[in-house]
Amino acid sequence: MKTIGLIGGMSWESTVTYYQIINETIKRELGGLHSAKILLYSVDFDEIEKYQAAGDWDKSADILSDVAIKLEKAGADFIVICTNTMHKIAPQMSERISIPIIHIAEATADKLKEQGITTVGLLGTKYTMTQDFYKAKLIEAGINVLIPNDEDVKIVNSIIYNELCLGNIRKESKDSYLTIIKKLEDAGAQGVILGCTEIGLLIQQEETDLPVFDTTIIHAEKAALLSID
Repeated sequence: MKTIGLIGGMSWESTVTYYQIINETIKRELGGLHSAKILLYSVDFDEIEKYQAAGDWDKSADILSDVAIKLEKAGADFIVICTNTMHKIAPQMSERISIPIIHIAEATADKLKEQGITTVGLLGTKYTMTQDFYKAKLIEAGINVLIPNDEDVKIVNSIIYNELCLGNIRKESKDSYLTIIKKLEDAGAQGVILGCTEIGLLIQQEETDLPVFDTTIIHAEKAALLSID
């Protein structure tokens, strides 16, 4: 079994889900007392978020690259960044290590193609929704990407940072997200990507008719299966 190098803490709420899903997948696939070989480095998200807000992505790249180097030296066979947004700096990180980074958007694109989805709505942080680093991976896979309007982008982003990353789950916020998802469906989305690893704490498939693609689950299962290839 290969060793998975997890970079977590962004936020720790969703990192817990990664650890659980990876081990549940290993148990399902291998049975018995099997569990995943994992090295976890959990960062201080307050530090990372301040660099995000300041637009200092180079500093974030330096911090997470240093983490990735440590995980590689400790024996990780590949890296999993337990957040969507920080895949913005995945190219810079890849240049500094010799092991692969399993890209969350590529894993999600593969799942969408398996389900025959050609147009998808994307929810996430404002960076993930409005910048190209994430959407480009989907577009390269032949998938059309729809994002909320400017006001809804602000709502989605605010709920992520001010509530979900703090473990605060509110019915009012769930209702807001479901309303935004319905707008994306009305605009032609055949499914919706929960493109922030915390959104799955708020929205579940049974709450909407639109197929939901939770990137935390997709990414974690991909990591687990790669570890037993």
